Amino acid sequence: MVKGLLLLVDDDDGSREAMAAGLRKASYEVLTFDAAAPALAYLQEGKPADALITDVRMPGMDGYALVAAARKERPELAILMVTAFGDVDGAVRALQGGADDYLTKPVNLLELRRRVETQLERRLLARQAAELKERLDRYYSFENIVGRSPAMQRVFERVKVVAPAPSTVLILGESGTGKELIANAIHQHSPRAAKRFVALNCGAIPGDILEAELFGHEKGAFTGAHQRRIGKIELAHGGTLFLDEISELSADLQVKLLRVLEQRVITRVGGNDEIPVDFRLVAATNRDLEKEVQEGRFRQDLYFRLKVVTITLPPLRERQEDIPLLVKHFVERFNAELGRNVTRIAPALLDALRAYPWPGNVRELRNVVENMVLFARGEELTLQDLPAEIRKPERVAAEAPAAPWVPRRLEDLEREAILATLRFTGGHRARAAELLGIGLRTLQRKLKEYNLSGKGV
Repeated sequence: MVKGLLLLVDDDDGSREAMAAGLRKASYEVLTFDAAAPALAYLQEGKPADALITDVRMPGMDGYALVAAARKERPELAILMVTAFGDVDGAVRALQGGADDYLTKPVNLLELRRRVETQLERRLLARQAAELKERLDRYYSFENIVGRSPAMQRVFERVKVVAPAPSTVLILGESGTGKELIANAIHQHSPRAAKRFVALNCGAIPGDILEAELFGHEKGAFTGAHQRRIGKIELAHGGTLFLDEISELSADLQVKLLRVLEQRVITRVGGNDEIPVDFRLVAATNRDLEKEVQEGRFRQDLYFRLKVVTITLPPLRERQEDIPLLVKHFVERFNAELGRNVTRIAPALLDALRAYPWPGNVRELRNVVENMVLFARGEELTLQDLPAEIRKPERVAAEAPAAPWVPRRLEDLEREAILATLRFTGGHRARAAELLGIGLRTLQRKLKEYNLSGKGV
């Protein structure tokens, strides 16, 4: 398999042919030139090339001029210079002029192949990184976060203002409203976009493991810690740390996180060294943090640290005008991902989707649309494509007679709500927690309190 197409420029026939033979032996395709001008003309015609290897001292246009012109013409090109004059000034001039690397004659062919391979790999990684960033920018662009309702427009305006700033952001909203999508959009439009976006769901990890996930740990810090592990905070150095369901942090971890925000250093579990960290914190919760503070479950000083800027996402039921846009967006997305060709959506189906209360918000709508597109029987989605679990609540609500109100204990109502939701999700705890608007750990605690298995209910 050909590794790449190389242009080799050298007026010395023997040197040129020796390098060309060595590179071809390593599975490169090599085009040779005995002068700079025809090589430059080749590039100016837009013909393919992965790398340029050129001598310095040549009649007419020298290697420095060729490199400068080639770099201007083809910025993505890997460029190496070869010279018989291995002086430091010449090497510096070559690198300043646009070359990626240089070698001195007589050329070691093994070293030449290694240098070429290194530069091609670097260019490949740079292209992949640029393509990934372009995809991320497109995916997390404000245009791709669907919503024309006044409530979502207010969110977009707030995000646009806060994204370039260094401020800590607290995102509030029910489960499934798109808090992580907004957090990622903030990161992608910030000066830290070139660095990592590190996300951690505090409600999905047991408390005894969460500290090590956040701060990392040293080898031997606890049973099973066979090697050092870098935590999420340290991974986010230079970038953005997104802590979802931050209300699920234990009191002890709240204190430790507050210390990190104030002092900008961490200590790994089982370690003694203080490690400087620089990250932007974006936190999110579906709880009323102010109420959590009043009831003693969340530290007031940490709460004030988090709510420098607050963004509240509206539930889907409060922006029903966005449902047709979201459905269209998800249909197009799942057409591409699933290889389907849904082109129309029946008005009656849109009416049914608007009438549904969407306890799981946009996430639930996305899952429903994926299901419909996957099992679509034609190019149009109709009411018949709507999953039974979405149709059933409407039918039950329409057919069931209104029951007289009977006072009940709060814990009984809560227990029944948990049981009903688990039946609705077929015993899927994470899904039930989303629909109930609580964290998975909270649901697990409630199941234990009420002596419920959570299975087969």
